[in-house]
Amino acid sequence: MSDDIDDFDGPISPEAERLARDELARRQKDTEATIFDGMRGEGGAQIEPVRLNIDDTLKFSCHRGISCWNRCCHGADVTLTPFDILRLCKNLNVRPAWLLKEYTVPAIWENAGLPVAKLKMSGDDGKGACLFLDEDKGCTVYEDRPATCRYYPLGLAAIKMKDAEHKDQFHFLVKEDHCKGHEEDKVQTVADFLGEQEVLEYDQHNQGWIEIMMKMVSWKTLGGPQGKDVSDQTKRMFFMVSTDVDMFRRFVFESKFLDTYEIAAEAVDELKTNDEALLLLGFDWMKSVMFNEPTIAMKQDVLREGIAKTRADMGAS
Repeated sequence: MSDDIDDFDGPISPEAERLARDELARRQKDTEATIFDGMRGEGGAQIEPVRLNIDDTLKFSCHRGISCWNRCCHGADVTLTPFDILRLCKNLNVRPAWLLKEYTVPAIWENAGLPVAKLKMSGDDGKGACLFLDEDKGCTVYEDRPATCRYYPLGLAAIKMKDAEHKDQFHFLVKEDHCKGHEEDKVQTVADFLGEQEVLEYDQHNQGWIEIMMKMVSWKTLGGPQGKDVSDQTKRMFFMVSTDVDMFRRFVFESKFLDTYEIAAEAVDELKTNDEALLLLGFDWMKSVMFNEPTIAMKQDVLREGIAKTRADMGAS
């Protein structure tokens, strides 16, 4: 990944950016993405076909005394969100590179075709226990467990209708054969359940990442502007931003990034130590690079050079 810092092509030219936005607008259609779909074990999962709004109720409870306790922590399919990684690093007092090496495996999130880190399971077949599971005590990182674990047994999906300004998020119920939590008597609203699981902070910090995933679902079907996918190099940069804030910080401060983009001086100081702020910058930057969205501004001299180069290229052709 370190070679990519020096080799990355940087921002798209302003004229190409305008053309790309126009083409994307022309091709845009309804986009739906399942963000969290539950942890699927050996028995598979049944998904309730009914959308659950925030005030709808579900019947579910998980506790130490239930007969299936810890079963969902074996062979689980857990994609780690960017904020998951920050929280786990804080819990373990480690940095992302070490966490990625010891506790994750690289994967492709097929819906979007983007690289992600998944939580490693024990066993040669990857169907053993989560590495954070103590069979007697349960989850050893429970206070900082990933968003997928917090959502379970709910799934989260998002849909953006054509011409709509904002996306619509909704939930659905996931039932695994082994899970007895659905047979418990506890009934609560979706809002109460999410509040109990402290999901809101995760959703807030992951919002930019979720929006990128959603748009890539559409792009994988339609192709991006002019029918093209984002480059493999850009996908590697996305993986860096999403999983390793230390590497992204080096990119920001050791490449030409700060010479290219308008970043306020006080924000630059904040980015040196604030991982959450760095994530927000990373998401905005990736939206600009991947989708040509005006989420981060180039400096005026860079804009002028880009416009001049675009005009020269057009004249030469």
